[in-house]
Amino acid sequence: MQKKKNGAIRLIKAGITLVAVATGQPVWASPPDEPIEAEDWAIHGQFTGTLQGHPSFTSPYSGPESLDHKVQHNETTDATLFAGIAPWAGGAFWVNPEFDQGFGLSNTLGIAGFASGEAYKVGKHRPYLRLPRAFFQQTIALGSETEQVKGDINQLAGERATDRIVLTIGKFAVPDIFDNNQYAHDPKNDFLNWSILEMGSFDYAADAWGFTYGAAAELYRGRWAVRAGVFDLSRVPNSPALEMTPLRQYQLIGEIEERHQIGDRDGKLRVLWYDSEGFMGGYDQAIAYGQANPEAGVSTANVRQSHSKQGVGLNAEQQLADHLGGFLRAGVSQGKYEAFEFSDINQSVAGGLALDGSPWQRADDAIGAAFVVNELSKAGLRYLATGGLGILVGDGQLEHPGSERIGELYYKAALTSYSALTLDYQYVENPAYNRDRGPVSIVGARLHAQF
Repeated sequence: MQKKKNGAIRLIKAGITLVAVATGQPVWASPPDEPIEAEDWAIHGQFTGTLQGHPSFTSPYSGPESLDHKVQHNETTDATLFAGIAPWAGGAFWVNPEFDQGFGLSNTLGIAGFASGEAYKVGKHRPYLRLPRAFFQQTIALGSETEQVKGDINQLAGERATDRIVLTIGKFAVPDIFDNNQYAHDPKNDFLNWSILEMGSFDYAADAWGFTYGAAAELYRGRWAVRAGVFDLSRVPNSPALEMTPLRQYQLIGEIEERHQIGDRDGKLRVLWYDSEGFMGGYDQAIAYGQANPEAGVSTANVRQSHSKQGVGLNAEQQLADHLGGFLRAGVSQGKYEAFEFSDINQSVAGGLALDGSPWQRADDAIGAAFVVNELSKAGLRYLATGGLGILVGDGQLEHPGSERIGELYYKAALTSYSALTLDYQYVENPAYNRDRGPVSIVGARLHAQF
């Protein structure tokens, strides 16, 4: 998610932020045959550079938050260091200092399901340093049965109990723990579109870079897992600054996961719920206020009060063949109030397939295809039609609303055992729910390395 103007390509950074692993989630690959030596500390790194662009497309008009209809291209780069230490048995402390640089297309505006998970809502032409993650994690064994875990990003090698409690506290990203999916969750290795990587309607707590302060607890028992967390919302919607007053604006999240096999094929099913308690504006109230006060315009910022916003979602993944897997996500959120953190989406359905390269003797390669349909509530569409602006979208008017439909296709080619080049294509119909604009084709390339 990155924002602002075009910048020259600066491939200056190193590694991969593998969010599912970032918080010690289970790695459901087969355990290694040889015993793994436990690590007391570890250092990893990643570099990712992306380039995206699109040709001109049909646009009879545009607004303050429209995707630029002219030919354009933008780039992003990031480099992250992952340093971790185990102060005692079951405990781990990780810090992830990171350099970022670059911008998303049109300042990361104009498409509700934005085209690059490597682009933030803020950006700069020159590299800048920040600390997206600094968290402590404690694992408590609930039984004697153990499994081996390979060392990885934000994960120390060693053994852990298969039945366990995992407690995480500090600064990290909500998707590090919730809404995981092995086929569509990592913008550095698989899909790039926001609403394919995550549940589009999941308005999860985050600053403008996608991170927040919070605490989460996870319980793993047999084939079941239960997760719950509380997280800090932004000071105002879509802000770089987080709320500093404890429990003044916050989000509660719960998730249940079931692991199963169909035949001998592994699969998972997750059900997620969230509740955001914060100061947010109602769409219809903003319209009424703007009509009564023309000089103020139509903006949810004029009518923000304390409200509650909930959402639910379903997330499924299933191995379909030896080298083929599929996923499905579907979610819905309450549509009376503005989006707070993620994107202007109230309903979303996404599905796709991922195939590794073993059938053509390139096991580290991968190809993926996915399709997503995003919807905004009727109140949200009325708001956009009267000139209101959302987090990512706002064409100044909306005479012919429609579902935003996006298809994505990528091919990841391994260059070495630690690096890969990915080519990506996205086709967007009705960007920002506007049938008068588009369609638009977005092409991209991603270079990624990790150690």
